[in-house]
Amino acid sequence: MTPLVVAAALVLIAGAAIFTFNRLTRSRERVRESWSGIDVQLQRRADLVPNLVETVKGYASHERGVFEGVTRARAAVRGASTVREATLANLALTGAIGKLYALAEAYPELKAAAGFVSLQTELSDIEEKIGYARHFYNGNVLDYNTRVRRFPALIVARAFLFRPEVFFEADEEAAGPVRVSFEDRG
Repeated sequence: MTPLVVAAALVLIAGAAIFTFNRLTRSRERVRESWSGIDVQLQRRADLVPNLVETVKGYASHERGVFEGVTRARAAVRGASTVREATLANLALTGAIGKLYALAEAYPELKAAAGFVSLQTELSDIEEKIGYARHFYNGNVLDYNTRVRRFPALIVARAFLFRPEVFFEADEEAAGPVRVSFEDRG
């Protein structure tokens, strides 16, 4: 009878381990899938920025520093390969776009141009989608990280190298208001 009890216990332990492994795998895949939603929106935003820059350039061609900053930030978003890199690049692009908008404020005829208004509306729509995607991603990361860190799943997680994921968050300092100065304009 003892070998039968031991065998039954081993089958139960193996079943629990398989169930836990599959659950962790499903959670990790949800995190990856939700990250792809953020990545798509960040790429859409980065693709829209050159059109916005070209529209503003027509009115304010002498503001080279602002345009170069936007271009560098856009390249960083497109080249980001980790959540942390994407977060930092997104913050830089947000700041650069803020400077571009501040520049546009100085040109009333630009603010009234239909093309600029259309681009601004589309960018605003993308910003909303990024916010939703970030919320969805962070919810999946929270669920996954909780599973990875809770007992007894943490035993399976460690054995099969399931690692906690990184949240897509803004740095407190970088999330502050964008400071723009036009004192050098001539």
